[in-house]
Amino acid sequence: MKALEQFEVWLLAGSQEMYGRSVLQAVEEHAREVAAALDADEAIPVRVVYRDVATGSDAILRVAREANATDACLGVIAWMHTFSPAKMWIAGLAALQKPLLHLHTQFNRDLPWSEIDMDFMNLNQSAHGDREFGFVETRMGVRRKTVVGHWRDPHVAARIGVWARAAAGWREAHELRVARFGDNMREVAVTEGDKVEAQIRLGVSVEGYGVGELADAVSAVPDAEVDRLVAEYDELYALVAELRSDGDRRGALRDAARIEAGLRGFLEGRGATAFTDTFEDLGDLPQLPGIAAQRLMADGYGFGAEGDWKAAALVRVAKVMSGGLPGGTSFMEDYTYDFAGAGPRVLGAHMLEVCPSIAAERPSCEIHPLSIGGRADPVRLVFTAAPGPAVVVAMLDLGERFRLVLNEVEVVQPDEELPRLPVARALWEPRPDFATAAEGWLRAGGPHHTVLCRAIGAEAFADFAEIAGIELLVIDESTRIRELANELRWNQAYYRLAQGLQ
Repeated sequence: MKALEQFEVWLLAGSQEMYGRSVLQAVEEHAREVAAALDADEAIPVRVVYRDVATGSDAILRVAREANATDACLGVIAWMHTFSPAKMWIAGLAALQKPLLHLHTQFNRDLPWSEIDMDFMNLNQSAHGDREFGFVETRMGVRRKTVVGHWRDPHVAARIGVWARAAAGWREAHELRVARFGDNMREVAVTEGDKVEAQIRLGVSVEGYGVGELADAVSAVPDAEVDRLVAEYDELYALVAELRSDGDRRGALRDAARIEAGLRGFLEGRGATAFTDTFEDLGDLPQLPGIAAQRLMADGYGFGAEGDWKAAALVRVAKVMSGGLPGGTSFMEDYTYDFAGAGPRVLGAHMLEVCPSIAAERPSCEIHPLSIGGRADPVRLVFTAAPGPAVVVAMLDLGERFRLVLNEVEVVQPDEELPRLPVARALWEPRPDFATAAEGWLRAGGPHHTVLCRAIGAEAFADFAEIAGIELLVIDESTRIRELANELRWNQAYYRLAQGLQ
């Protein structure tokens, strides 16, 4: 079963009536075979559905409108099997509101050298037809992903799969409700942002609730539900002695379970799949949600600390995009550095809220003082992130536009145990190196709250940014500061000019 089985993308093959019925029948047969092969490929997490052979403007427009109106359809794959005069695509492309992928392939892989005649050339001329289609896409300024290669090549299916995940993230953004308990952490700049613009540009709705409403929901949780959750904690995690059934802090574990149940029910009741809180506004909550936020993230919810709704939304979108893949995705924060050893590294963590989907081992359930917030000691899961390649990505509001900043990293094991660090953590080596990555991040205005994702990489976020029409700055192995600085200047000019033309 596909990870995102509930969704589909439509394959639309381009041709024209001039070629006659026999050619169009061959085009349809080939397109059905291509769609079936892609649909069967495990690299593509959604269904691939053959939709039509497009031979006229009215038919193309009709399919575009049907795609817009079909909830399960994430986007359209367009492939010009023959030459398809691109003026017939203008109305449909102008109407299409779903993501578009231009597949530049051809049905046959090898040329039958001794048999090639003009009939073969007329039927198999994607090299010709896709150039015509690419021109009109560019002329119209259509945002799309272009994938080149034979349809049976694994890398083609892999890139289509990445795009399909980005399209699923785009769909999720347009249904995403972020519940914001309390406001932004006082005097903090980067976690602020224009919530109206976020809904216009990304579809994300940010809805504020008083923490008193959450506290009421928590207090209404029945004891039987608390008992059930506490038993689940006992089974899943390595509880420290004071939180076990005979421990003297068992009551704090029950408080944490009651917060989780109340918070989960509150979010479900309002259709919210992401949330924020802040330790500066806890109302009657006995402790800051720690294990509750961690477990909700593990179940796919987005989270942002200190009122950071942009981080919460991005965590949720990344969770949807990476559905069914190993590796995990978590809210994260650049906390402190290790300048010793083989090379500088970043130790990421947060006060409490790091998702156990990235854990290398069975989490330990612990209780420690928070030292800020003025509430009882919160319960949290403690672990170290599993090693491997990952990306750290964040979203910031520059006033006139949103920007994504992404750094490719390698998560590594700490040199030593961290027995006195009472929070979950991840240690990583940035690419291309620490100094370049940090300087690039700072020049780009990158936030300290991020998403650490080990399940999907830079290409998925690049596809999402292309679909959304927002800026993406990637810091990877090839990054050089002079080039990055120029890219920032060019981007500033481009996006301001593009906004003026809208």
